[in-house]
Amino acid sequence: MGEVMLRRFRPTWQVYSAGLEAHDLHPVMLQVMAEGGKLPTDLHSKSIQDLISAGHPLESFDRVVTLCGDALNRYPVVPGKVIHEQWSFPDPAKFFGSEREILGHFRRVRDDLSHRMQHWVTLQT
Repeated sequence: MGEVMLRRFRPTWQVYSAGLEAHDLHPVMLQVMAEGGKLPTDLHSKSIQDLISAGHPLESFDRVVTLCGDALNRYPVVPGKVIHEQWSFPDPAKFFGSEREILGHFRRVRDDLSHRMQHWVTLQT
């Protein structure tokens, strides 16, 4: 979600999103993000190792934002010159409930992340 949002908010920025492991993109995430506009055609799940292999090691970034506590716990070392921020958002893919409840949970996380990111982006310019 974060990559899609940030690319929409700041299309001139180079934005990469990666997790500890690459997985299929969650269909509900795709659904709720498509509600806000067209999805990037190159959107796919990447691991941190995928970014490194593609020539984007962590030390090449200006900023790294981790969205879930699990990421920070499992990969706690961000190079010293990189500005690192930890935002604590629940992982919507780990939410259980009915289809309607899951959709609502994804939308809440999307909306909360969007508000936080919009504010954060204004501080970066």
